[in-house]
Amino acid sequence: MNLSVSIFKTSLLTMLLIIGLTINASAQNRPFTHQDTLRGSISKERIWWDLKYYHLEVAVNPADSTLKGQNTIRYKVNNPYQVMQIDLQEPMKISKILQDNKELKFTRDGNAWFVELKKPQKQDAVNELLVQFDGRPRISRNPPWSGGLSWRKDKNGGPWIVTTCQGDGASIWWPCKDHQYDEPDSMLISITVPEALTDVSNGRLRGVIQNANHTRTFNWFVSNPINNYGVNMNIADYAHFSDKYQGEKGVIDCEYYVLKENLEKAKTYFQEVTRMFKALEYWYGPYPFYEDSYKLVDVPYPGMEHQSSVTYGNGYKFGYGGRDESHTGWGLKFDFIIVHESSHEWYGNSITSKDIADMWIHESFGAYSESLFVDYHYGKQAGSEYCIGTRKNIGNRSPIIGPYNVNREGSGDMYSKGANMLHTLRQIVDNDDKFRNILRGLSAKFYHQTVTTEQVENYLSEATGLNLKLFFDQYLRNTKIPVFEYSVVGKVLAYRWKDCIVGFDMPLKIKINNTDKWVYPIGELTQLSVDENSTVTVDPAFYVIPSDLSKSLEK
Repeated sequence: MNLSVSIFKTSLLTMLLIIGLTINASAQNRPFTHQDTLRGSISKERIWWDLKYYHLEVAVNPADSTLKGQNTIRYKVNNPYQVMQIDLQEPMKISKILQDNKELKFTRDGNAWFVELKKPQKQDAVNELLVQFDGRPRISRNPPWSGGLSWRKDKNGGPWIVTTCQGDGASIWWPCKDHQYDEPDSMLISITVPEALTDVSNGRLRGVIQNANHTRTFNWFVSNPINNYGVNMNIADYAHFSDKYQGEKGVIDCEYYVLKENLEKAKTYFQEVTRMFKALEYWYGPYPFYEDSYKLVDVPYPGMEHQSSVTYGNGYKFGYGGRDESHTGWGLKFDFIIVHESSHEWYGNSITSKDIADMWIHESFGAYSESLFVDYHYGKQAGSEYCIGTRKNIGNRSPIIGPYNVNREGSGDMYSKGANMLHTLRQIVDNDDKFRNILRGLSAKFYHQTVTTEQVENYLSEATGLNLKLFFDQYLRNTKIPVFEYSVVGKVLAYRWKDCIVGFDMPLKIKINNTDKWVYPIGELTQLSVDENSTVTVDPAFYVIPSDLSKSLEK
């Protein structure tokens, strides 16, 4: 998730605090509109039909920055209804909609298009709709933080065209059911471009068709469910090479598409993918899309987690564009984009939040993947230091979870704060083998599904054997960080939680005279007998704030 060239040289700290947090804070303060509800709610015009398949066909014209195409939508009738909502954002337009070769009437309400179906929609029937569209899509001013198309040039002056649309929605460039709760089971993506160019999209390349008008059509097939924002086009004069990785479920075909001037260095540098797979398959279980291969694709922005078509623009440098986002040194031991964006294949693409208010499920696990990668390759202490170091990126201005049903994300703290929340949970579990099995179990339980925060919370509570409701309420729905107040007077250690929600009772590991000790603070003062003049330190792996109780009591 990432920035334009002007911001690329800044740290992720600056990116999150200035861009992510500011934008999210202002967005949360912005009044909700009718269009927000149309985009963000599971309306009666959406709920009655279940997506099964898309065949998206797009002809791209670099000469005038236009798109023209059609999308075949196959769906199953859950409950009979005769009006369907299709989403396509201005200035793109739907020109015609057909079912069984019969043209249908439709009306437009902003970015939502309501189709009047003539054919009776019978229970459990599987039907298709053909939506024809065209227009000059919105240009992304700051990909991928603002959605749209980027019409760039490579060093030779050739076209370099890419899509980014997370948050703003896939309907920014193609007509679809633009809500994360429902995904097609499979998808065919057919992109037509000038014959000198190559398109790289999701899934496996089925074939390339040479057309009579000096264009070529690239047909990519995705055999697994895919979220809308993960669908992408990347168009340039690409060079291609491939490799194979022996993963837990067999061979992963790794395909790389890079600008020709990057070919030789990419052949060496992209060996980092092996290190990524070793670490992430260890922690999360098998890569979720063996059938669709794995790709890295050169793009003119830092990167994005497009399913089985991860985009890369990190300058072939370790860290985030050469910077360490943890400020510890560990962040320069790996390529931030390869690890972070690839981790979304598990959390974001295989497991997708139903509502973007719950995007922490994508980004908290994605951000924590960086620490888990460091842990795997450099040891547990290194991984912990990396995670703790990212706390400098946290703003605590608004909650991680956003408002539901209005297409609104929560705070940018879903990255570093979310990662530190998960790291704190790991300390509570206090057994790394169990914690790893919990992560792998989460990947397996919700494999290729859309989920809610409640489902993830319930799974983690059940898997840990702990009631984590108040834990998640504190870190996901509250901006205050738990304060552990304590003091030693004589032979008594007194302590309590402060700045917490009512009833917060998270256990905490401390050291008393260099001996590990679990304590169980609550909002009221608790006392523990210790040796006189004992020293107490709080385990820094817990995302809490230690504070002097005596000073608080004096106030």
